[in-house]
Amino acid sequence: MRSLILFVVIFVTFVTRAEVLIVADEFPAMKALAAYIKTNANIDSEIIDQTKIPQNLQKYEAVIVYIHRNLNESAEKAFIDYTMNGGKIIPLHHSISSGKKKNKYWFNFLGVDLPAGDVDSGGYKWIEGVELDIVNLAPGHFITSDKVDYPSKIQYELNGKTEMLPAFHLSDSEVYINHVLKSDQKKILGYKYVDKTTGKTYTQQHAGWIKKAGKGLIIYLMPGHSVKDFQNTAYARIVLNAILFKE
Repeated sequence: MRSLILFVVIFVTFVTRAEVLIVADEFPAMKALAAYIKTNANIDSEIIDQTKIPQNLQKYEAVIVYIHRNLNESAEKAFIDYTMNGGKIIPLHHSISSGKKKNKYWFNFLGVDLPAGDVDSGGYKWIEGVELDIVNLAPGHFITSDKVDYPSKIQYELNGKTEMLPAFHLSDSEVYINHVLKSDQKKILGYKYVDKTTGKTYTQQHAGWIKKAGKGLIIYLMPGHSVKDFQNTAYARIVLNAILFKE
């Protein structure tokens, strides 16, 4: 009888364990993330190139996208179909970048735009090798708060008011200025960045957001320039929380 009970417990644990697919074209950072997920939640991740995406993605609890260079149309369609049919997709960092503007469906699916023009007039710009603070815009939300240790609180302009909000610091990272959110995204992370060349401070609210898409969910997280970003335990935990999150 004890053996039967043990078998049932092991079987239920096995079949209910979440599995994550990571689709990437830069692998060291994703190996660091996968190791963190395994260590802290005992969740196994499979890391593949976009040319090796399986036909059936619905078996995965979440699909993480970390593609820096071109996004193939076949992968683009697979990600959209997976999400619209109830999947959870987690695009990271350069999943929203100027190179993706040529894709037919991606930005419309995400509900974003990267305007052309001067940055001070609202044009999109990326700057790498920078320091910035990532700010919790949704204290109490599971993704931004569950087991996430924010080392500090910083002054942050939010909706015309200056507030003290939890934050963590990234160094030698990359910032994306003037992402335009065109849909009903729930903003959960912002950033504060001081341009050392111009002295201008940017406080923007697109460093993390959630959007429903069909029967599924999109959770975008902006940090992720290199392995170093994922070695930040606050950020790694936020990515893990996105995997675990249930509406």
